[in-house]
Amino acid sequence: REAESFKEQGNAYYAKKDYNEAYNYYTKAIDTCPNNASYYGNRAATLMMLGRFREALGDAQQSVRLDDTFVRGHLREGKCHLSLGNAMAASRCFQRVLELDHKNTQAQQELKNASTVLEYEKIAEVDFEKRDFRKVVFCMDRALEFAPACHRFKILKAECLALLGRYPEAQSVASDILRMDSTNADALYVRGLCLYYEDCIEKAVQFFVQALRMAPDHEKACLACRNAKALKAKKEDGNKAFKEGNYKLAYELYTEALGIDPNNIKTNAKLYCNRGTVNLKLRKLEEAIDDCTNAVKLDDTYIKAYLRRAQCYMDTEQFEDAVRDYEKVYQTEKTKEHKQLLKNAQVELKKSKRKDYYKILGVDKNASEDEIKKAYRKRALMHHPDRHSGASAEVQKEEEKKFKEVGEAFTILSDPKKKARYDSGQDLEEDGLNMGDFDANNIFKAFFGGPGGFSFEASGPGNFFFQFG
Repeated sequence: REAESFKEQGNAYYAKKDYNEAYNYYTKAIDTCPNNASYYGNRAATLMMLGRFREALGDAQQSVRLDDTFVRGHLREGKCHLSLGNAMAASRCFQRVLELDHKNTQAQQELKNASTVLEYEKIAEVDFEKRDFRKVVFCMDRALEFAPACHRFKILKAECLALLGRYPEAQSVASDILRMDSTNADALYVRGLCLYYEDCIEKAVQFFVQALRMAPDHEKACLACRNAKALKAKKEDGNKAFKEGNYKLAYELYTEALGIDPNNIKTNAKLYCNRGTVNLKLRKLEEAIDDCTNAVKLDDTYIKAYLRRAQCYMDTEQFEDAVRDYEKVYQTEKTKEHKQLLKNAQVELKKSKRKDYYKILGVDKNASEDEIKKAYRKRALMHHPDRHSGASAEVQKEEEKKFKEVGEAFTILSDPKKKARYDSGQDLEEDGLNMGDFDANNIFKAFFGGPGGFSFEASGPGNFFFQFG
């Protein structure tokens, strides 16, 4: 009678959804009368409402041990197994219910749910092998709708989230499990995996070591720990070789490091950028560009890689690409330095689209005044229209064009002010200098001292000599 009184009070609290008080009274009933199946069944139901499925499973199992015909006990045991992710055991419980009551609709539905979970497990296993991690996350989310307390499903989902680069979500799932079970080796492994993929390798190793203490035969933690240590060592050795100026060795070490773990996107992005810097030092500019491109493919937020690639583009005079990279950098980090780099690239791009007067004269950008004069003398005489008077109309037109360009080039580069404006990328026409209006012959005459200063004379077919006064 006392036990029944406790049970009735427990039922009242359960009806009010005060599950903690209900649990207390059901416990009192069990303590008073420990061989009553329904008391364990009621406490199992209460524990299930509190989300304590593992404890609830123990009570449900005890209830059917005391009375194998207790239908609700078998149902609750099955629900606990299913919630904990053991769909096979759950199916056996629901089948036992149907043996006792073949019309039990709840058991029929739960049996379908268990079959659904088993199917999602099978699909997830295959997709994990295929490295289709998004599909695995989808399957685990569906399975967790029926098995909300299954740590195994949560860990698999978290591991796939980490492999997809969704580190905060993966960390959150693993941390929730560790709050309930601080010794869960799988959760410790996933926490380490997130840190490892975020390039926090030292902290990652600590979690892997802790996971291996809990489960010495944890294969994934063992492999990840080995990779993390190897990656850290190779990267540090590469950095040391670079600082010592041993670029060939640094290149080899970074290349070896890149082969350790293709899944570690952030670390590999840094390794590609580091190797790109080595190639830049070795003046292998195209290889440096390729490395920086690989870095930003892995991590499109990696500012350092964009800056390094832009520098290579500037050095190879690929100014449009350089401007694009500097724009990306400036949009992300609006610093004075990045603004200036962008401005410089834009100036060089603008300059690259104008006539290259240095190239026309065949002189270096640092050529002296005397070198510019000598170059003009040579090119002007080479392309003077009188020299090509016997050539075809097409050749005469081309040489006349070149003669004019040589005159333009000399006009600008021989005047220090004009040259300075040209070198700085200013638009010369905006400064009032219309290069279409000047006469190349006047410049030629002025340079060579006016009429009578020289003449072209034929000395045979196609041959000329120059006579200076």
